[in-house]
Amino acid sequence: MQAYRFETRISKKGIIKLPFNKQLVDREVEIIIMPKQDLKSNKDASIDFVNKWSGFLSELNIEDSKFQYLSEKYK
Repeated sequence: MQAYRFETRISKKGIIKLPFNKQLVDREVEIIIMPKQDLKSNKDASIDFVNKWSGFLSELNIEDSKFQYLSEKYK
């Protein structure tokens, strides 16, 4: 199934205009509408993510974990 992506704006009258595509003429289609997010809100979300997960594994000694894993695997 081929998917097409178009960015457009809904008019004040509720009309959505799409570019002409002859492969879609006289065919049933499914339309999903997703409002675009502001760039600022995406930046805030990424900062929140980094603040939440930074240092998540910082106290873990990786070399000890590798040794323990290999010791258990090859007993």
